[in-house]
Amino acid sequence: MIQNNLLIAAALQQPHSRTPVWLMRQAGRILVEYKAVRSQFANFKEFVKTPEACAEVTLQPVDILGVDAAIIFSDILVVPEAMGCNYEMLESRGPWFEHTIATSQDVALLSEEVVPQLNYVTDAIRLTKKALQQRVPLIGFAGAPFTIAAYMTEGSGSKTFSKTKKILYQQPALAHQLLQKITNSTIAYLQAQINAGADLVQLFDSWAAVLTIEQYEEFGLRYITQIATALKSSHPHIPITVFAKGANYSLSQLAASPCDVIGLDWTIDPKYALQHSGTRTLQGNADPCLLYADKATIVEATKRMLAHFEGRNYIANLGHGLYPDTPVSNVHYFIETIKTFG
Repeated sequence: MIQNNLLIAAALQQPHSRTPVWLMRQAGRILVEYKAVRSQFANFKEFVKTPEACAEVTLQPVDILGVDAAIIFSDILVVPEAMGCNYEMLESRGPWFEHTIATSQDVALLSEEVVPQLNYVTDAIRLTKKALQQRVPLIGFAGAPFTIAAYMTEGSGSKTFSKTKKILYQQPALAHQLLQKITNSTIAYLQAQINAGADLVQLFDSWAAVLTIEQYEEFGLRYITQIATALKSSHPHIPITVFAKGANYSLSQLAASPCDVIGLDWTIDPKYALQHSGTRTLQGNADPCLLYADKATIVEATKRMLAHFEGRNYIANLGHGLYPDTPVSNVHYFIETIKTFG
């Protein structure tokens, strides 16, 4: 039995004593303790593939920040690499794929047998679960199929993802062929994470906002729904969160999917979110840059956010990940305000 079960209770709409809080990208970046571990590795990928190190930095925000959940330290791009589409994490420009997916032949060469290639993630989950000693739940995650496909076809991050969208318009059958393979791989990967000990899972659709609403229904939600349906079939009591950054038009469609929690970015009006998300639990909505402000501003804005969602099953979080230069003291102000609200 998990001692602090607030997050799972909120996700599954069960009684709980206060609003739970955790932060996207909480495992590292702002903590000197994280930087000390990171400095031991020549590059990011070597770090990510070392289960002991990943477990250590996953635990740090639980111990140092006092959040109500741990999220396994990993990266969404481990899935395309396991499928056979290698990437590098460049300090100057972020992820970069030397070889991109452009033809049906490229897709045919991709493997869906990703779980054996990702043992380092499931090993890190097992190590983390053991070290947590049931104090708080552990969140597993993966990238949503469209976001993964966008990296595999574009080759890197992009403001427009025009190469990717060109495929959607000119070769939709190719897009669906790729998205289905990613979906099958992601289902197997998340099931493996749950079997290793993940208590909840989250899908990150980081680039959903580059699509029109019609495109998102066809190339995004269709595959997210497949994943959520499969996971609910195999693990019905494991909560599923979908965070489609910038796709605020999709709230009602997400509410109709089998997911339990809908993540909100900071651009959406809480009133709109409450009106268009059915009865789903909501998560997020604070501007990450709020944490650059003074203490009084952080406390006031955080209380205002909590008041908007009062009476609703809600998980406090940022509307995106923590930025690396966020003052740790300000993160504490945010978390403590949530813990003492009301």
